Amino acid sequence: MFSKVKKFLDRSLEVLVTVSMAVLVVDVVWQVFTRYVLRDPSDWTEELATFLMIWVGLLGASVALNRGAHLGIDYFVLKLSPKKRLYTELFVFFCVAVFSLLVLLIGGIDLVRITMQTNQIPPALGAKVGLKMWHVYLALPISGFFLVLYSTEFFIERIVALIEGKYVEQPHDFESTAAMD
Repeated sequence: MFSKVKKFLDRSLEVLVTVSMAVLVVDVVWQVFTRYVLRDPSDWTEELATFLMIWVGLLGASVALNRGAHLGIDYFVLKLSPKKRLYTELFVFFCVAVFSLLVLLIGGIDLVRITMQTNQIPPALGAKVGLKMWHVYLALPISGFFLVLYSTEFFIERIVALIEGKYVEQPHDFESTAAMD
């Protein structure tokens, strides 16, 4: 049951990021077209691009964590023994979960609540399409939810691996990529 719900959530998040990125590309192309071809720059495209970058960045971070594709400097971690590497991963996933819970999820919900109460409106898009700032800030708690979900899942997986003694040597991405070339 949990795996079906998680698979649905994963897919929904990926579709949301894909759609946001596609709209961002179209928005920027339109911005360039109106500026350099029509010589009459659109007044709302820059603001929309900024808001979409927020959504793509935050939700993309969640997708990257789920896929294990987060950018990281793992030179020193790779020098550790497999068991110490597992402890390091436990620490990292714990920190990600706590930060995401406190700052992104709880803080994001609070920010959305405050901006709903104050009825903040973005200057360019607010009057044209009725966009409110809380729509933009909603990316924080959504991303926070997914980051807490994924980091907690991976934390539990590492705890189980530690208990079962399954901390075997895994090849580094560069080594496996180099072997393919």
